[in-house]
Amino acid sequence: MKETFTDRLVGGIIYAILTVILLIILYPLVFVVSASISDPLSVTKGEMWLFPKNLSFIGYELIFANKEIWIGYKNTIIYTVVGTSVNLIMTIMAAYPLSRKDFAGRNVITGYIVFTMFFSGGLIPTYLLVKNLGMINSMWALIIPGAVSVWNIIIMRTFFQTSIPNEIQESAAIDGCSNLQTLWKIVLPLSMPVIAVMILFYSVGHWNAYFNALIYLNDRDKYPLQLFLREILIKSEVDNMAGGMDLSVQKHLMEAEAIKYAIVIVANLPVLAVYPFLQKYFTKGFLVGAIKG
Repeated sequence: MKETFTDRLVGGIIYAILTVILLIILYPLVFVVSASISDPLSVTKGEMWLFPKNLSFIGYELIFANKEIWIGYKNTIIYTVVGTSVNLIMTIMAAYPLSRKDFAGRNVITGYIVFTMFFSGGLIPTYLLVKNLGMINSMWALIIPGAVSVWNIIIMRTFFQTSIPNEIQESAAIDGCSNLQTLWKIVLPLSMPVIAVMILFYSVGHWNAYFNALIYLNDRDKYPLQLFLREILIKSEVDNMAGGMDLSVQKHLMEAEAIKYAIVIVANLPVLAVYPFLQKYFTKGFLVGAIKG
């Protein structure tokens, strides 16, 4: 069908709006990357507004000179891998039965689960529970209390209901498959989009988490990366406010400026590196799991 002048005009306007939105989104990202490898003085004076100026890696040098950063990286990777695995298993095991029409009482159980989205015990009861379970100062204090997300259960359950035909599961049952075999051999291979979404949601949450670690962990050897980065940033800010405007303090100011931008890159680079490989699954799984039903 031949496009009319109005169609071309509307299309041009849409592309122009999308281009503006893209620039608005990209500019802060490019600015942070450029600022992290630019001379802090140029950044402070506003001379660097997009591309790097007077290359300097002082921010990264100061961060990675701290050996605890590598301990934090190791711990965060462990917490993210183990935590995401537990989250994924728990979410699948909860969502699949709730998606089955032959599961008696599934609506009542779903109601109980959804109830916890709006009402919780609060910080103090949760802390006392974790303490009584003997999980203080252990990895499990960061994983077990958040082992499953109700919202993600709903997304995955909706995906199972709308994207996995009942006829396939019935055929598997006729062929002699148990419920677990049907889940493992039929449902999960067809659910890679929503599984990728769950992996992305949970892994990003674990990677960026610091509050639970701040409350439950005592040994620095168990701290995640985010706590060490937080300490570096706070220490830099405190040092900057501690003295007058002599040369040493000015140097601290410049170092703090470099550290702020470098921390953003160090903390988010692994997630940004993984996201492109999951993006196609993320878009499909999120839309199918959240809109239908």
